[in-house]
Order: sequence, then C-alpha cells, then structure tokens
Amino acid sequence: MAERIVVLDGYTLNPGDISWEPLSELGEIEIHDRTPGDQIVERSKSATCLLLNKTPLSAETIADLPDLKYVGVLATGYNVVDISTCKEKGIVVTNIPTYGTDSVAQHVAALMLEFARGISVHNEAVHNDEWTHCDDWCFSRQPMFELAGKTMGIVGIGRIGQAAARIGAAMGMKIIAHDLYWPDAEKLAGMDVTQVDMKTLFKEADVISLHCPLTPENEKLVNAERLAQMKSSAIIINTSRGPLIDNEALANALVNGVIGGAALDVLDVEPPPASNPLLTAPNCIITPHIAWYAKEARARLMRIAADNLSAFIGGSPENTVG
Repeated sequence: MAERIVVLDGYTLNPGDISWEPLSELGEIEIHDRTPGDQIVERSKSATCLLLNKTPLSAETIADLPDLKYVGVLATGYNVVDISTCKEKGIVVTNIPTYGTDSVAQHVAALMLEFARGISVHNEAVHNDEWTHCDDWCFSRQPMFELAGKTMGIVGIGRIGQAAARIGAAMGMKIIAHDLYWPDAEKLAGMDVTQVDMKTLFKEADVISLHCPLTPENEKLVNAERLAQMKSSAIIINTSRGPLIDNEALANALVNGVIGGAALDVLDVEPPPASNPLLTAPNCIITPHIAWYAKEARARLMRIAADNLSAFIGGSPENTVG
C-alpha cells in the first residue's frame, strides 16, 4: 500500500524553483504552502507520513492522527515536534542534519563584507543621484575597513563554523574559536584555529559569528555582560538561533556605541513583532532567515528529505531524532 504523504508547509523549501519529484515518487503526496493551526489535524488526519518545517506538531495533535507513522522535519532543528509523544506512539521522526553549510557560511561572509565595504549603502546613494551630483570622482557614506588582519571569533566550530572560518582565513583574518565539544584534529586539518575560552573570544575578536545550537544553558548567551567585554568597534553576527541573543541588551549596546554593529539572520520570534528593539537599533543589519536559502541548499535538503523517507519505507530509518 502506497504511503500517504502530506507536506504541511512546503513554500519556504520550494516556492516553485525546484522539484517535488524526489518525494512524490515515494507515495501519494499532498502539498500545502502553509497550514494554519486550526487546519493541521484536518489536513494531516489521513497521512501516514507528515513533512513539516515550522508547523507545530503537539501531543494533542498527534493523538488525533492514528494513522501517522513518520514525521520528516524539513530542517535541522526539530523543536516544533513533540518528540516524546512520537516515541511513545512508535512514530519515527527524522531531521536534515546538514544541507546548507556553504550557503550559511557565505551569508556570514556577505554580512561581514557589508559592514566592511557598505555595498548596499553606496549602491543606494548612487541610485539616489549622489554620485551624479558629486563634486569629486568618488565619495564614501560610511567608514570602510579591511578584514585582513582582523580577528574572527567563532562560537561553535562545527561544520558551518569551520566553513565560515575558512572563508575568514582566506580573507586574511586570524581565527579563534570556542566550543564545548572541540573537534578532533582530523576535522580541523589544514585550518589555523586557536582554541580560546568564551571571555577571551569576546574580548579579542573584531567579528564574532555564532554557530552553536540553542540549549537551555546558552539561551541569551550574548547578554549585556558579554557585550561589554567586546571591542567598541566589534561586530556580532548570528546566523544560528535567535534566542542566543538578548534583544534588549544588544539594542542598548548598539544605541550606546558599546559595540560597532550587529548582523542578524535569525531573531527570537519570527517573523518579528514591530516592538522588537533591534528593528530600529542603529548599525544593525537584519536579513529574513535566508542564510540557508541558496537554491542548491534547498535542492540538497529536498534530496535528503526524500532519502530519509525512502530509508524509513525500506525499514532502515536514517537521521532519526529522539
């Protein structure tokens, strides 16, 4: 009997520029761009296999889905699913452990370079006729600096942290890093990375990039105390998890010139409410959670999602969680 596959929120993975074929080949599939909370059960009740990204799957919802055998999370994080209830009911849950390493690392580089060179600021100025009416053959609308010779601090030197570090090193930056679970020498082969404690990293780095998972222990890792340890010219970048940063503390640090700037691709609540103080803080670049969004990365995610489901159907689940 063919599996009944329902995708609850497929739009962010595939707005139409890649194919659902890898998944549609595995069973009868129904795809929804988005699913409101009051429609989750209705759309899922006949599914044996659910695929979702940010749509929550609570214990109450799972109890109303007696045919459900498999949940494929279309992301690395799986906190939207009640894992313990799935385990109790024998429902297999999988995630996508790695798919966007290069995409995220390149986004980090783009954010660093935006601060260093002000590409968007100067492009806007030119298109506003400032160059056309300029008395000189060139002009600058913000301070510019070289990344070569600066220190890049990586918090979490896993796959993405390593990729970001390699890009920084290629631009001539000194790399320091902190990780509770330091990789073995083989994984860091060919990389010149100095292991430091967290206090040293925040004190010495010109650019700090966060690449650690969110845990109860590191929520608001970046707080007023740590921000005060940073150089007044330093920049902090977060492409990992929004709650790693205390919004109020960072906004205050930017307003008061405690640090030089922030570049964020993730926030603690997404989409952000208008009251988020970072939306109006100075020297704060925010992108809408798109570090992962390269077409190649999304196609890779689709392929891994299909491989996960195929392995489950074949009786040997891969990338299981919980």
